[in-house]
Amino acid sequence: MAPHRVVLHGHELSYVDSGSGPAVLFIHGILGSQRQWSHLVDKLDDDHRVLVPDLFGHGDSAKPTGDYSLSAHAATMRDLLDHLGVERVTLVGHSLGGGIAMQFFYLFPERVDRLVLVSSGGLGREVNLVLRSATLPGAEQVLGLVASAPVLSRAEALGRGASKLGWRPGSDIRAIWRGFSSLGDRESRRAFLATTRAVIDIGGQSISAHDHLGSVLPIPTLIVWGSKDRMIPAWHALSAQRAVPDCQVELFEGAGHFPHLDDPDRFARVLREFIADGRDEGPATAVEG
Repeated sequence: MAPHRVVLHGHELSYVDSGSGPAVLFIHGILGSQRQWSHLVDKLDDDHRVLVPDLFGHGDSAKPTGDYSLSAHAATMRDLLDHLGVERVTLVGHSLGGGIAMQFFYLFPERVDRLVLVSSGGLGREVNLVLRSATLPGAEQVLGLVASAPVLSRAEALGRGASKLGWRPGSDIRAIWRGFSSLGDRESRRAFLATTRAVIDIGGQSISAHDHLGSVLPIPTLIVWGSKDRMIPAWHALSAQRAVPDCQVELFEGAGHFPHLDDPDRFARVLREFIADGRDEGPATAVEG
């Protein structure tokens, strides 16, 4: 899909807008981009309007110096919807995108039909040490060295050699490598660190949605998690289930931090079924292997 571009807050935002029908807005995570959702566009845009932006600081969108907080990202998503004339959406957020989706719902509840959280941030303190280390002093210098062209080229050569021996990287490694290799320029590294430090400190996640979830009206919510998530532990889904009154949980057995990439067909099916369900149904829980 050829992305569109719009200027918001004086900076260019890249997004995909495909199909017609009820709108679904996909929000990627740290080091992610609209590419991580691209395989879902064809599965949904026959009867849904699928919106897939690159957040500021990511992908083909601008990487300005400024505010990379959850509220700033949520406001940008609201402004994108205003630009497109979209009143209400189903929000689908992965990792950081889940935190943004929850913040969007807290700030603009009248704009949200349903909420889908995929390996979401903001539901507990625990997070991988690699992301916590990005909050340390000197991280920018270290990241500049590690993400330099010579180091990346050597790592790619090692990967090609391992592939010849039969090694096949999983979805987590492929997605994280793709994101990490995008940090070759100073603007991308600065945006990554600003985004990370807005939600994480050396002890873990510094932003919690639990303070706000109980103060808004219940909304149909789907939580999807991989049982082998090494970034954010899967038991955070149970914590969210206690906080969200109307909540369905889908555990993807054997999947990692990117269950929508590990099993895209199942993810598309679960998402379609969730969107199609009536809004008046009571709470439901479905934990599958």
